[in-house]
Amino acid sequence: MTGSAEGKVAPLSYVLDRPANAPLDPPPVYAELREESPITRVSIWEGRLSPWLVTHWADARAVLGSPSFSSDIIRPGMPYYREGTAQAPRGFFGSHDDPVHAMMRGTLTRNFMIKRINEMRPGIARLTDELLTEMTGLNGPVDFVQHFSLPLPSLVICELLGVPYEKHAFFQEQSRILVGYKTTAEDHARARQALAAYLLQLVRAKRDTPGDDVISSLAAQADSGVISDQDVADLGAFLLFAGHETTANMIALSTITLLQHPDQIPGVLGGPDQVAHAVEELLRYLSIVHGGLRRVAVEDVTIGGVTIRAGEGVIIPIHIANRDPEFFTAADDLDLERANARQHLAFGYGIHQCLGQPLARAELQIVLPEIFRRLPDLKVAVPMEEIAFKQDSVVYGVHELPVSW
Repeated sequence: MTGSAEGKVAPLSYVLDRPANAPLDPPPVYAELREESPITRVSIWEGRLSPWLVTHWADARAVLGSPSFSSDIIRPGMPYYREGTAQAPRGFFGSHDDPVHAMMRGTLTRNFMIKRINEMRPGIARLTDELLTEMTGLNGPVDFVQHFSLPLPSLVICELLGVPYEKHAFFQEQSRILVGYKTTAEDHARARQALAAYLLQLVRAKRDTPGDDVISSLAAQADSGVISDQDVADLGAFLLFAGHETTANMIALSTITLLQHPDQIPGVLGGPDQVAHAVEELLRYLSIVHGGLRRVAVEDVTIGGVTIRAGEGVIIPIHIANRDPEFFTAADDLDLERANARQHLAFGYGIHQCLGQPLARAELQIVLPEIFRRLPDLKVAVPMEEIAFKQDSVVYGVHELPVSW
């Protein structure tokens, strides 16, 4: 296997875009690679780097859970989304290894515990009701992204962090730059710095007038010498863009998916356990981080029968791993009653598994049932081929979604 895997080198750009005739599905070439050579070389940065592409669920999980792989974006061999990337600040802890990763993540853990998130559920339900009421008061068709799927998680993360929602246009624009697959390293750094500069001002304001929010909590930790004010600003910037961008796209894509599978809509209209299970299948089916998770080996390690050498990069396209028929029966079908749906890798796996997943799950569990209860006649107002999907973004979604009811 190693020999044939070494011999296959394809430009990664060839396998990134989802098909125009089936935009919710992974590119067919990934399935071909998964069957023929599940761990294979690909070419990125115009051929200047040839990392491994890992497409089986079991192999992807093994890489993500192994201490033999690093998440440090400036470690030699790291196949990051863009060449020439500078080291991320400590607050962007997903791009660091331990001990920096563990320390920064630890400052936030209590803010994302299930108990804390459950306390937010009534507020999320209230915002959902208000936004749907406002949207349905307009003459359709209306843009579902502009009027609902984007403002809802933006409002939620602003409330959690203690950020004034009036700044949403600013942070949404910086977020768009940060997740752009074709964003230059320089523009990426500028967007990150702009968010952090704004958050640094807010940290200082919170010190004078603290509230029951994450920034105030972090500012208190800075006062105790645990972290610096700059760490707080960077942590806030990271949460601000990560906390709304993914959920906004997931809400929009889940809505499209359910409208394409009307027989499955009852799955999000049942009791809490049924709805929670349905959300897990939607997370598996859509897997919106479609640029792949990136790692680099810190020592020689064998995965799936292939030896990956120290210094060699790995790309894990989780939207392919989550459609692996060796683990998920009829993996390309949407089945909201799928028994093992929760074993998806949509939030990653291992120590870098998404910290905010309890909040994302809560939002989806509240929002999706309410959409289809309130709008039983909801429909996409344009043909699917007219919807602009975010092929150029690390986080997949839609730019606009005209709907009527």
